[in-house]
Amino acid sequence: MALTSLSSQNLTKREQKHANILAAANMLFCEQGFPHTSMEEIAKKAGVSKQTLYSHFGCKNTLFAASITAKADSYQLNSEIFFNLEQPEKTLMYFAEQFGQLMVSKEALAIYQTCVTHADRHPEIAQVFFKNGPECILSLLSDYLEKVSAAQQYQFHEPRHCAVRLCLMLFGEMRLKLDLGIDVDDLVASRNQYLQSSVDMFLRAYRV
Repeated sequence: MALTSLSSQNLTKREQKHANILAAANMLFCEQGFPHTSMEEIAKKAGVSKQTLYSHFGCKNTLFAASITAKADSYQLNSEIFFNLEQPEKTLMYFAEQFGQLMVSKEALAIYQTCVTHADRHPEIAQVFFKNGPECILSLLSDYLEKVSAAQQYQFHEPRHCAVRLCLMLFGEMRLKLDLGIDVDDLVASRNQYLQSSVDMFLRAYRV
């Protein structure tokens, strides 16, 4: 069965096919893992021909990279989130909420686990994942922190290191438990409070 998009009425036919392919790829990559998913399966799931699939994405690695970027975009984790330099408190809290949701999503967990599982035999999978997922987010956050430093309200002397610290703080106990397959029901109610306090602590550490 072909996948359909909720926003299909706003897309051209080519854009809709592109979206369907990404949705199908993401679903199959999460369910079966990258090595066990073929381009033929993705084309069938998306309701397109193999020729159409390859015209949009030249190879499976390119499609995997695009699916990771698309997932981050669905949580607004792109350059558009970092436009407000005058209110870093609001910007970083919104980033924390979106990033925090992505990190504990089933899709993010599944993709990460398949990369770890197949890292020895397919190291290129992990490289593609890191380049198009964590690396992109860290770069965007680092650039933002560097720009905020120019306003002299906060001083992020090593923006990259600061970005890594914030992201790892936002992972929290919930992501650690989820990676280990441990129940997190006891953490759900306090998750937003944890994210807020993490951002507050982070900003206090770098306030001038």
